[in-house]
Amino acid sequence: MDENTLINLARKGELDAFNQLILMYQDMAFNVAYRIMNDDAAAADATQDAVISMYRRIDTYRGGSFKAWFMRIVTNQCYDALRWQKRRPAVALEPETDDGEQMESPAWLEDDKLKPEESLEKNELENAIQHCINHLPKDFKTVFLLVDVNGEDYETVAESIQSPVGTVKSRLSRARQRMQRCLQNFRELLPAIFRLNTEDNDV
Repeated sequence: MDENTLINLARKGELDAFNQLILMYQDMAFNVAYRIMNDDAAAADATQDAVISMYRRIDTYRGGSFKAWFMRIVTNQCYDALRWQKRRPAVALEPETDDGEQMESPAWLEDDKLKPEESLEKNELENAIQHCINHLPKDFKTVFLLVDVNGEDYETVAESIQSPVGTVKSRLSRARQRMQRCLQNFRELLPAIFRLNTEDNDV
């Protein structure tokens, strides 16, 4: 059954059709939510809330890319959740180190095939990348996540954020520049090909 048929049936209240739509996009939705929320549980909650919102609002869908429409709901839900979190006392969900610093090592990053030192380096690099993503302005972060992390095309992202393709490209370019500058603070973790030649820049 194709997507348009599923959408039409879902709009008529067919729950099985709605569930099939969710199965098509739930992994993508969670991946975007995780990158925004930086926490498995929070990303799962945001994704679930987005699904509920989509179910309640599916009759407002007016055509175009359904994926873009759903991704807009997901990203909006994530940023709403982050705003709500800022109004509440922060509670650490991750284990802490002996120094009291919160560890950021999602379980899905673990790889039994890696040696301990390789696993540590991988986690450190992942944490550095996530740190830089977290410090992107909201509009830049959304475009960067949808294009460079999730692999969406410019047209889908433009529809998702309700902006022209030119805006997507501009924000993506600026997001990439900020990511590159930020990651130079962790240049010892980067493969040599991605390191800027700071010595040449100082001349």
